[in-house]
Amino acid sequence: MLSSSLIEGVVDHLADLALWEAELAAGPDVVDPLVVASSLVDRLRQVPDPRRLRGLRHPLVVILVLTACATLVAGIDGVTAIRQWAARTPQEVLQRLGARRNPLTGRWLVPSERTFRRVLEAVDGDALDAATCGYAADVVRGGAPLPQIPTAEDEPVEREQRRAATRALTHPRPAGLLPAVAVDGKLLHGARAADGAKVFLVAAVTHERAAVLGQRQVPDKRGENAVIGDLLGPLDVAGMLLTLDALHTTKKTARLITGPLSAHYMLFLKGNQPLALQAAHALLSGTDVEFADRTHVADDQGHGRTEHRTLRVADCDDRLFPGARQVFRLRRDTGGLDGVRTRKEIVHGIVSVPAAQAGPEHLNAYARGHWFVENRLHWTRDVTFHEDDSQLRTGNAPRNMAAMRNLVLNTFRLAGRANMAYARRDMQDRANTFAAYGI
Repeated sequence: MLSSSLIEGVVDHLADLALWEAELAAGPDVVDPLVVASSLVDRLRQVPDPRRLRGLRHPLVVILVLTACATLVAGIDGVTAIRQWAARTPQEVLQRLGARRNPLTGRWLVPSERTFRRVLEAVDGDALDAATCGYAADVVRGGAPLPQIPTAEDEPVEREQRRAATRALTHPRPAGLLPAVAVDGKLLHGARAADGAKVFLVAAVTHERAAVLGQRQVPDKRGENAVIGDLLGPLDVAGMLLTLDALHTTKKTARLITGPLSAHYMLFLKGNQPLALQAAHALLSGTDVEFADRTHVADDQGHGRTEHRTLRVADCDDRLFPGARQVFRLRRDTGGLDGVRTRKEIVHGIVSVPAAQAGPEHLNAYARGHWFVENRLHWTRDVTFHEDDSQLRTGNAPRNMAAMRNLVLNTFRLAGRANMAYARRDMQDRANTFAAYGI
């Protein structure tokens, strides 16, 4: 007896054959898709279609656009949910996108769940990342309108936005900060590459808005260094400050950033650079009085804890590290709201920005911005989108869905929203979902 999955596949195939015969009988009378003035649609049209032309029925851009729009909605986190949501797409929207038309009924068709799954497994991840991150770049540069996310007139301001507004007043950003981008990696739990290796994704994320500028896949965590050039090369990071954790603290990376990329770096020192770490210890040793004019102290409170950060700096040069101009020591004391400190952490780092351009106050802000990205990207994808619970574990599907989630994060944040779960619940109306991208 055939299993239900095999029967379903046979039925889908027979339906495709019937439509194909009807299309042949109908002749060359084809209705052209309407033009959609959408930067996202234009970007997704540039993604190469990995499928063979023989038997091709549904345009790739239709599948990718429906996936992107469905992912905006709360609860739509898997392929089954995406297809169920897409099945109720209005006919006029499918026509504008250039969906396949049934010549017997005249209706525009939505691809099957199996088609969604096959496409997400096969589409090139680098090309999809370039398209989705390119859309965000279009918006930032003014080449595309800001996404419009609806809010009810009598709806109270979400808690995270209130906190952000309060923090902007109580902890204003230091004047003269360079645009900063954090480079950080994330393991996709349960996902496996074609060779059985775990899947790590390395992303470049802005400090201020937590917008994802680019993403690359590596075979293991130690391979993150190998893709730094591929990740940052296509991005326009000239004049920016790039913050990277100790895994990336190599002379090759430092030369890449200060050389071909024409940018600055903040690198953290650990045991993988023992000589540089030893030199930093020596330059930063001394009493608080000796470093009084080269120290900055900051306090933060939120999420049930307090943090006290003390950062001191000292000048250095290329003898310590390629392009180095300053070293710093950051001490973080954390505890509860009662003010009792229960944990201490000390980290050292180097920067290529001279003291005249970035004082201890600036370096304190850059360091905090780097670790803040962990919460705004990795934690959000895990908790709000249930990424680690996803059943998509093979092919390019895990990475491509991560690209779609990055697109959603960029969309909401460019629209000025702070709480991703809150924003996704505002997207229950399909008209609003498609309107967010100008479709």
